[in-house]
Amino acid sequence: MGLDTEPFCYVTTSGRVTGREHTIEIWFALQDRTMYLLSGGGDRSDWVRNVRRTPQVQVRVGDVRLSGRARVVTDPDEDELARRLVYEKYHRTYGGDLTSWRRSALPVAIDLESP
Repeated sequence: MGLDTEPFCYVTTSGRVTGREHTIEIWFALQDRTMYLLSGGGDRSDWVRNVRRTPQVQVRVGDVRLSGRARVVTDPDEDELARRLVYEKYHRTYGGDLTSWRRSALPVAIDLESP
Protein backbone atom coordinates (compact mmCIF):
# COMPACT_ATOMS: atom_id res chain seq x y z
CA MET A 1 0.00 0.00 0.00
CA GLY A 2 1.49 3.33 -1.08
CA LEU A 3 1.39 6.63 0.71
CA ASP A 4 -1.06 7.98 -1.86
CA THR A 5 -3.78 5.62 -0.61
CA GLU A 6 -3.83 7.22 2.86
CA PRO A 7 -6.90 9.46 3.34
CA PHE A 8 -5.02 12.47 4.72
CA CYS A 9 -1.66 13.71 5.90
CA TYR A 10 -0.39 15.92 8.69
CA VAL A 11 1.68 18.96 7.77
CA THR A 12 3.71 20.73 10.45
CA THR A 13 4.73 24.32 9.77
CA SER A 14 6.67 26.88 11.81
CA GLY A 15 4.47 29.70 13.04
CA ARG A 16 5.31 32.92 11.22
CA VAL A 17 4.95 34.99 14.42
CA THR A 18 5.81 32.62 17.28
CA GLY A 19 8.09 30.15 15.51
CA ARG A 20 6.17 27.35 17.28
CA GLU A 21 5.18 24.25 15.37
CA HIS A 22 1.62 24.04 14.06
CA THR A 23 0.17 20.83 12.61
CA ILE A 24 -2.86 20.49 10.35
CA GLU A 25 -4.66 17.45 8.97
CA ILE A 26 -5.34 17.88 5.27
CA TRP A 27 -6.21 16.03 2.07
CA PHE A 28 -3.38 15.47 -0.38
CA ALA A 29 -2.34 13.81 -3.60
CA LEU A 30 1.10 12.64 -4.68
CA GLN A 31 2.84 12.95 -8.02
CA ASP A 32 6.35 11.51 -7.91
CA ARG A 33 8.15 13.36 -5.03
CA THR A 34 5.65 16.23 -4.90
CA MET A 35 2.68 16.37 -2.57
CA TYR A 36 -0.22 18.59 -3.60
CA LEU A 37 -2.68 20.23 -1.20
CA LEU A 38 -5.58 22.62 -1.77
CA SER A 39 -6.14 25.41 0.73
CA GLY A 40 -9.85 26.15 0.93
CA GLY A 41 -9.04 29.35 2.80
CA GLY A 42 -6.65 30.41 0.07
CA ASP A 43 -3.74 32.57 1.15
CA ARG A 44 -5.66 33.63 4.27
CA SER A 45 -5.07 30.21 5.86
CA ASP A 46 -2.54 30.32 8.68
CA TRP A 47 -0.66 27.31 7.35
CA VAL A 48 -0.24 28.97 3.94
CA ARG A 49 1.00 32.17 5.57
CA ASN A 50 3.40 30.07 7.62
CA VAL A 51 4.91 28.29 4.59
CA ARG A 52 5.29 31.57 2.74
CA ARG A 53 7.49 32.75 5.62
CA THR A 54 9.24 29.43 6.35
CA PRO A 55 8.83 26.88 3.53
CA GLN A 56 10.56 23.99 5.32
CA VAL A 57 7.84 21.62 6.62
CA GLN A 58 7.45 18.19 8.17
CA VAL A 59 4.86 15.77 6.77
CA ARG A 60 3.41 12.61 8.25
CA VAL A 61 1.46 10.16 6.10
CA GLY A 62 0.38 7.14 8.09
CA ASP A 63 3.53 6.09 9.97
CA VAL A 64 5.91 7.70 7.47
CA ARG A 65 7.58 11.01 8.35
CA LEU A 66 9.10 13.17 5.64
CA SER A 67 10.61 16.61 5.27
CA GLY A 68 9.90 18.93 2.42
CA ARG A 69 9.83 22.45 1.07
CA ALA A 70 6.39 23.97 0.53
CA ARG A 71 5.49 26.52 -2.12
CA VAL A 72 2.36 28.09 -3.52
CA VAL A 73 1.85 26.76 -7.05
CA THR A 74 2.14 29.53 -9.66
CA ASP A 75 2.71 27.64 -12.92
CA PRO A 76 -0.66 27.28 -14.76
CA ASP A 77 0.00 23.68 -15.86
CA GLU A 78 1.06 22.60 -12.38
CA ASP A 79 -1.92 24.49 -10.93
CA GLU A 80 -4.31 22.42 -13.04
CA LEU A 81 -2.42 19.21 -12.21
CA ALA A 82 -2.69 19.89 -8.46
CA ARG A 83 -6.42 20.66 -8.66
CA ARG A 84 -7.13 17.59 -10.79
CA LEU A 85 -5.10 15.16 -8.66
CA VAL A 86 -6.59 16.21 -5.32
CA TYR A 87 -10.13 16.46 -6.70
CA GLU A 88 -9.95 13.05 -8.38
CA LYS A 89 -8.70 11.42 -5.19
CA TYR A 90 -11.63 12.64 -3.06
CA HIS A 91 -14.69 13.57 -5.13
CA ARG A 92 -16.15 10.06 -5.30
CA THR A 93 -15.95 9.40 -1.57
CA TYR A 94 -16.82 12.84 -0.22
CA GLY A 95 -20.50 13.38 0.57
CA GLY A 96 -20.73 16.84 -1.02
CA ASP A 97 -19.90 18.58 -4.27
CA LEU A 98 -16.22 19.54 -4.50
CA THR A 99 -16.31 21.32 -7.86
CA SER A 100 -16.43 24.84 -6.38
CA TRP A 101 -13.63 23.99 -3.93
CA ARG A 102 -11.57 22.52 -6.77
CA ARG A 103 -11.94 25.76 -8.71
CA SER A 104 -11.40 28.26 -5.87
CA ALA A 105 -8.89 26.63 -3.48
CA LEU A 106 -5.22 27.65 -3.54
CA PRO A 107 -2.86 24.87 -4.71
CA VAL A 108 0.23 24.33 -2.57
CA ALA A 109 3.04 21.91 -3.43
CA ILE A 110 5.45 20.25 -1.04
CA ASP A 111 8.60 19.03 -2.75
CA LEU A 112 9.57 16.07 -0.61
CA GLU A 113 13.17 15.43 0.31
CA SER A 114 14.62 11.96 -0.07
CA PRO A 115 14.47 10.01 3.20
